[in-house]
Amino acid sequence: MNRKLLVAIVLLCQWLTLPAVAGDVVNVKLMTLELARDIAMGAVDACRKDGYQVSVVVVDRSGRSQVVMRDVFANQYMTQLAQGKANAVILSGTGSGELRINRADIADELNLLDDLLVLDGGLPIRVAGSVIGAVGVSGAPGGDLDAACAQRGIDSVQERLDFAD
Repeated sequence: MNRKLLVAIVLLCQWLTLPAVAGDVVNVKLMTLELARDIAMGAVDACRKDGYQVSVVVVDRSGRSQVVMRDVFANQYMTQLAQGKANAVILSGTGSGELRINRADIADELNLLDDLLVLDGGLPIRVAGSVIGAVGVSGAPGGDLDAACAQRGIDSVQERLDFAD
């Protein structure tokens, strides 16, 4: 074999083993309706056990509502608040309470955005470190209690999130 052909073969083999470079298509993980429903129901059940009637909204990674649940005595405003909290999570990638603390300098301005509310009660839903959605809860007597119910909703499916591929 001549030297030029050998070099060409070696270069071709190296090129074929290079890691893929970012292209025109991005693979993403999306939440199923069943997973979103189970998180929402887990949050509702957690709040019920504590004696609270709440609204829960689970949004996908782009902030679109995937599941909306309103317990019997939760009113429409609680649903709007839960939606705003979930959207704050999508905006920041952190819990809505963390956003309130971390960006206290602009929290008032953020609250002026449509469908966004910087208050405790919204948490990210993560798979392998990536945010795939968010859950917002409203109706308990305090945002910390809303956040606790949201966390218990996520905890109810945590094993499924941990082993998602």
